[in-house]
Amino acid sequence: MVNSCIIFRLFKLVSPPSTTARDRFIPCIPALHVFRSYYATGTDTKESNNSDKWFTLPPFTPTVNGAAFGKEIYHNRARIRSGVTTNASSTSTTTTALKWVLRCCPDLPRSLVQKLFRLRQVRRESNDVGSTCVDAQVQQQRRLKRVSAKEAMNVGDRIFLPITVQEFPFEKPDCHCDEEEANFVRSLVLYKDPAIIVVNKPPGMPVQGGIGIKQSLDELAATCLTYDYSETPRLVHRLDRDSSGILVMGRTQTSAAVLHSIFREKTFGAKDDVDNEVRILERRYWALVIGSPRRPKGLISVPLGKVVVDNGKSDRITIVDNAQNTLAQHALTKYQVIKSSCYGYTWLELSPLTGRKHQLRVHCAEVLGTPIVGDLKYGWQAHKKLEHLPWPSLERGSHENVTKGKTIPFGLDLQSGSISEKHPRLHLHCKQMVLPNVSMALQNMQFSSDYHLSQVESLVLVAPLPSYMQRSWDIL
Repeated sequence: MVNSCIIFRLFKLVSPPSTTARDRFIPCIPALHVFRSYYATGTDTKESNNSDKWFTLPPFTPTVNGAAFGKEIYHNRARIRSGVTTNASSTSTTTTALKWVLRCCPDLPRSLVQKLFRLRQVRRESNDVGSTCVDAQVQQQRRLKRVSAKEAMNVGDRIFLPITVQEFPFEKPDCHCDEEEANFVRSLVLYKDPAIIVVNKPPGMPVQGGIGIKQSLDELAATCLTYDYSETPRLVHRLDRDSSGILVMGRTQTSAAVLHSIFREKTFGAKDDVDNEVRILERRYWALVIGSPRRPKGLISVPLGKVVVDNGKSDRITIVDNAQNTLAQHALTKYQVIKSSCYGYTWLELSPLTGRKHQLRVHCAEVLGTPIVGDLKYGWQAHKKLEHLPWPSLERGSHENVTKGKTIPFGLDLQSGSISEKHPRLHLHCKQMVLPNVSMALQNMQFSSDYHLSQVESLVLVAPLPSYMQRSWDIL
């Protein structure tokens, strides 16, 4: 008996209507276009019923090579300044039978699919439009041939799996989030379209799971931010656990590959991007630091490397004097003073041109000599001498009354930690990001052969400061 619920779950690929945080954002792509562009993995129940022996996958449609397309977007936008632009070239990639099955059936274990291929239980129906066989059932039987895992798929080819795959339990483990926690995660969303979803990461929430981490943002996104998509959001960059601000995730495998490629090319091409006023990818952080830089603005170009401390129990990032060191990673950061205070604090805008671990924290502490407030790892000595600013008792009392009866899910504290308190939290926030509109780029490339990549528009994303940083701003 065919389990219609399982079939529906395997190929439920209708895209939800997008929402925008600002009127200037590009409208959403129609669901039909998203279906064709990103997935092409619907199921045809009529075709499935042609034989009770096989479970039929949808006809193969070429997919975009996300890594190559992202690289092309980055470099073509960079060539605009020199007056040289090109059309979107063919970025489709060869797809094997194994990859197509895994893409159509994301809930099937890879080991099971590989076993089916090894046992030669997978068939392929080639798209032979020239056949004139009258009997459709005989025609199908003649065209069904065994296929190996590494054989390339052609447009229109269909894969047939043993009907027994429907007996596999496809249901994913239930999430341990209650309704309040799920609503909290969804409240973090700043923007979403068919390709990306953007959240304002709260401080104290880890981005990825690990030892001793019960809840991470990538796991919560997979549970609460999938909406009507069969694929879960994928990380394309990182934020430190104690920092906050804009975090971008790809909603599909293709869009995540495009974004990851753009972030990677941004780091590789950082040296050529220093003097450009307009960049393909821009990230602007706000940081409150102790002290003030000697110059109001400048460029930090200092390589970084990792060293092991505490007898191998932990590690830290530090500047590397010898740039020829094989462990050194080139790191570039632009900075500009936003506002200085007579109390010895300074607000900085930091724009990383590369994406190295703890890059901003180390550049502020060890190069500028102005560690970020709350960063005890790289600014312990400065915090020992730090004087806490008074906060008017009236405002403090009202704040305590508000937060006393308010419980934040996952044990997060989003209120305390300003410079008026004994233990201030890390004051580092990704406030703004400008990136290419990947959703529109994928759609236009799919439906227009003469599409110029120079026409790719930009999205401007802005995330408000967390409460404790806003309070520090108000105090100063």
